[in-house]
Amino acid sequence: MPLPRQLAGRLRVPAVAAPMFLVSGPDLVVECCRAGVLGTFPALNERTSAGFEAWLTTIEERLARSEAAGERPAPYGVNLIVHKTNPRLDPDLALCTKHRVPVVITSLGCNAEVIAAIQGYGGIVFHDVISRKQAEKAAARGVDGIVCVSAGAGGHAGTINPFALVTDVRRVFDGTILLGGCINTGAQVAAARLMGADLAYIGTRFIATTESLAADAYKAMLIASDSSDVIYTSSISGIAGNFLTQSLINAGVDLSKTREHVDVADELMDSGAKAWKTIWTAGHGIAGIDEVPSTRDLCQRLVQEFGAAADLLRPT
Repeated sequence: MPLPRQLAGRLRVPAVAAPMFLVSGPDLVVECCRAGVLGTFPALNERTSAGFEAWLTTIEERLARSEAAGERPAPYGVNLIVHKTNPRLDPDLALCTKHRVPVVITSLGCNAEVIAAIQGYGGIVFHDVISRKQAEKAAARGVDGIVCVSAGAGGHAGTINPFALVTDVRRVFDGTILLGGCINTGAQVAAARLMGADLAYIGTRFIATTESLAADAYKAMLIASDSSDVIYTSSISGIAGNFLTQSLINAGVDLSKTREHVDVADELMDSGAKAWKTIWTAGHGIAGIDEVPSTRDLCQRLVQEFGAAADLLRPT
């Protein structure tokens, strides 16, 4: 499918740097956008709405300077948690409207009023899903794009194979489809396109960059781990997601006591570990991470690899 007109011709590679809690900040977003990748961040990465607006202003000013210098940066985006337990939804949505944020990614709730507010000023709404049922609801409420969060993705991931999930969603939605889960390279971005997605949604790979807000120990753990070092559990935040096993062990959790399900709530309380801050998320894509490049270098590599993959697929 063609991309929304606001994105057409603005991306050097069809990829989005996914918004990651406590990881994505202005530096990561700006460097992604300058390199032609749509950079995003969660509004809640700033502790207050005032701080969130300061980040919006910083990003906009830096991208404007980049454009004035002759560059053509990609748009940026913000992730809003739409769940009823988020007390900041209304003020943060108002700030997105005030700043006319180009792309808003909604999670944990698909609210028609939120969608209408964003589209009302010309913004794009992407909504993340882990199943066809969720996609049907998002499609019915008029989102511009659906993010398929497939098995093996970092954070609050699903359990459905990416081939199956994209196929399921395409049957009920004719807009832009994004695919997330284990995407590290430009060749894998091309593979996502071949599978039927319009954009790749890349998270874990951007944790291990110099501009990421992640702690150095977090980045080092990504490099030292492989896909078997990731565990899927709902015990950390109440919603199923993928987490680094070693970070649980470091928090004092005895994984030998569990098998299929990891119930760690009591042990985390005893150890003082905090979900997301000291219990770190990652997808199965850590198998391909062995360095911490700058965001610009990583994005440029994605562009080159995507071009090479496209050349490889052309008939000889």
